[in-house]
Amino acid sequence: MSSREVYVVGGARIPFVKSMMDYLGVKSQDLMTASLLHLIRHFKLEGQRIGDVALGAVMNSSSNWNLARECVMGTPLHPHTSAFNLQRACGTSLEATGLIALKIAAGQIESGIAGGVDTNSDLPIEVAESLAAKLIALNQARSLSERLAILASLRPGDLKPRLPAVVEPRTKLSMGQHTEKMVKEWKISRADQDVLALASHQRAARAYDEGFFNDLVFEFRGLKRDRLVRGDTTLEKLAKLKPAFDRSEAGTLTAGNSSPLTDGSAAVLLASAEEAKLRGWPKLAKFVDMEVAAVDFVEGEGLLIAPAIAVSRLLQRRGLKLQDFDFYEIHEAFAGQVLCTLRAWESPDYNQRVLGRSTPLGSIERAKMNINGGSLALGHPFAATGARLVASLAKTLSQAGSGKRGLISVCTAGGMGVAAILES
Repeated sequence: MSSREVYVVGGARIPFVKSMMDYLGVKSQDLMTASLLHLIRHFKLEGQRIGDVALGAVMNSSSNWNLARECVMGTPLHPHTSAFNLQRACGTSLEATGLIALKIAAGQIESGIAGGVDTNSDLPIEVAESLAAKLIALNQARSLSERLAILASLRPGDLKPRLPAVVEPRTKLSMGQHTEKMVKEWKISRADQDVLALASHQRAARAYDEGFFNDLVFEFRGLKRDRLVRGDTTLEKLAKLKPAFDRSEAGTLTAGNSSPLTDGSAAVLLASAEEAKLRGWPKLAKFVDMEVAAVDFVEGEGLLIAPAIAVSRLLQRRGLKLQDFDFYEIHEAFAGQVLCTLRAWESPDYNQRVLGRSTPLGSIERAKMNINGGSLALGHPFAATGARLVASLAKTLSQAGSGKRGLISVCTAGGMGVAAILES
């Protein structure tokens, strides 16, 4: 099977906002459709058929069982445009981008859209298992007496709703609680986490001031920019925040150095070189390769350390060093998680014991990391973050000129990591 070069043409997203605020009550489908609409209008795709569309969400309702196709049907794309759902937790839309890229590289399609959406303001609330069983029995009852007996068996506990929680089913711990364990293992200080968070906000604010996001973030419901960026925050303000997960004196993760629960969506358009030329589309960056990895967090490996492994495998396959990149987009689920990953790459023991390397991958230049802000400042709608990273890095590479290279690293729930390489 032949392999062709695949290019990121562009991206679009709606502003990211804190959950339970600006987008309260807005459906996931509407959020995702909004980003698609902006992408379609920006690249004049009205009435046209795209090869395929891959979309996903983490906090998804059973009523959204065909989310991707329904979103496409709600846009001016030609209704013959196919679409499918996928989910790899916080790596969902990066995975979607990789799958669309593979289809293009294989010659199956000429262009495609990848994206993701999440909202904690339109949560799928389920009924208790006991109530579900009784409702099914009530529907199957054949006589009035059977129905009355079932209704009489209802108890207050049956009416208690089941709310979704962002916790690991096997450990019952949240990501924040797992990260607290990681920062203690890797001896990451509260001060270092706050410094990274401050840099994220300052860089995001500067990027907005310089107009970097003007053709990436589009107006939705009266908002024109992300609502979480705090360019005026300081280390003193961050230091005053109380620990959010480990509330003892040993806790170091706070609302300031952890990504907030966020609502939003994002999408990217990819194409072959031939299709981009035919349509007059820009080739911002080449989507080169991608890798995934997983760890056994139940048995003690850090829940969010898997990107360290994914990046190592990716570099080995491509014959690259960690320092062979001009830009690094490392998802900031928590400042502590980022710092653990950086330290893992530097650790001789971890490199030898886990990565199978005789010498450490080493350090990266912090000035090249998340130069336009990261998830701590911009927000993190779980399934949307990968597409945001791809779009931002592609534009950054395009602005930097030819011959530049960028690395993406995303940690996910379930102890997985996703990494990708883009080149200009």
